[in-house]
This record gives sequence, structure tokens and C-alpha cells, in this order.
Amino acid sequence: MTDEVVEAETGVSDPGPEARDRSHKWSWKKWVLACGLGVLAAVFLYYGVTLIQVVSAGRENGPDSAEAIIVLGAAQYDGRPSPQLAARLDHALELYEAGVAPVVMVTGGNQPGDRFTEAEASAQYLVDRGVPETAIMQEGQGHTTYESLDAAADQLLGAGLDDVVIVTDPYHSLRSRLIAEEVGLKADLSPTPTSVVTGWSSFRRELAEAGGVAAGRIIGFDRLSDLTD
Repeated sequence: MTDEVVEAETGVSDPGPEARDRSHKWSWKKWVLACGLGVLAAVFLYYGVTLIQVVSAGRENGPDSAEAIIVLGAAQYDGRPSPQLAARLDHALELYEAGVAPVVMVTGGNQPGDRFTEAEASAQYLVDRGVPETAIMQEGQGHTTYESLDAAADQLLGAGLDDVVIVTDPYHSLRSRLIAEEVGLKADLSPTPTSVVTGWSSFRRELAEAGGVAAGRIIGFDRLSDLTD
């Protein structure tokens, strides 16, 4: 049927093969664009949900009992815990005195030139405040959260302890629990309520943590630690 006949019978002119091809290509481009926007929306949704989880984990209150308290390390200055680390230790001390767990595991290595590890500074801080040395375990080799929790898990599991409560800053809590679970521990959270990281600084770290948690859930936190170390 000729274009003239089609136009005469339908009242609509045939756009011709070139126009039909252009219409087909445009539809393909729109399909690709729609898929791209869908993927982007899914990524933002995944990140948004993870961010909410990061914030929510930082507000948990911890369990009534556990087998051990793990205090994640932070900076120390020649054997004196930084304000950030002291806040974590003070909260761990409160949990210990409340009978939440009979053992406190302190973690963290040292920087080149340091005389003390974060674990050593933490242990002495707790001893000075009445915690018996026999109630303290130390992991003094780790330089990342993953390394510290992995090494701490080796000691704790070797002692028959796997039910732990993790003390760290609120923004750092979710990633810490997920790593602890990845290395074989059953972990609850009790973030320090007196963290020195507050306000906008805390929110910026929560944003970064959400990215790290989102990536770690996909590739594994051990792999993420290797890539970001």
C-alpha cells in the first residue's frame, strides 16, 4: 500500500522509514535513561536506609548482661587517653560497675614513636579507677576497627566468650557491630552518651559511616578494611 493510499484511507500521513527509525532510537535512549535513573534511585535509597540505621544504632542502650565489654580504641597521648577515648572508657566503667559483664576488652595499637598502645593506656585508665587487672583483656595490635575486633574475637572466643557489648562513639556503632558479627561474635551496642564528637562533626561522620557500612555489606568489611587502610 502506497503512502498516498494510507494517507487517503486514514487521514494520517506515514512518517516514512527514516522517521520511524528515529522514533525507535529515541525510545531506546529513553529506556536506557529510565534504567539509569532507576539504578541511581536504588543507590540513594540504599544509602538513605543505611544512614537511618547508622543514626539509630547510635541511640541503642545496650543489653542488661553480656560476657564481655569491648571498648574500641581511639587516640592516646603518651599513656593518657584522649577525651574521645576517655569518654568510651568512662561508659565502659559504668557498665562494668553495673554488672553488665565481668570482663572488659580494651583495644587499639600504637602509632610509630608511641611508647604506649591505645589498649595499654585504656587498661591503666580503668585500673586507676578500680577495675581489677584480672578483669581486663588487651588487644594491642589493631590499627583499624576490623583489625582490632578480629584480634579481640580470637582472644575472646579462645576464652569461651562470644556474647559482647561494644562501647564506642554513636556514629561508629553500627559498623562496629557488623564487623564484630562478621568475625564471629554476638554483639550488642552501648554507645557512650558523653561522646566529644557532637553536632555537625557527628553528622558528617554519620554520613561517612553510612557509605562505609553500605559498601562493607556488599564486599565484606575485611575487604573494605584492606581497601581503605
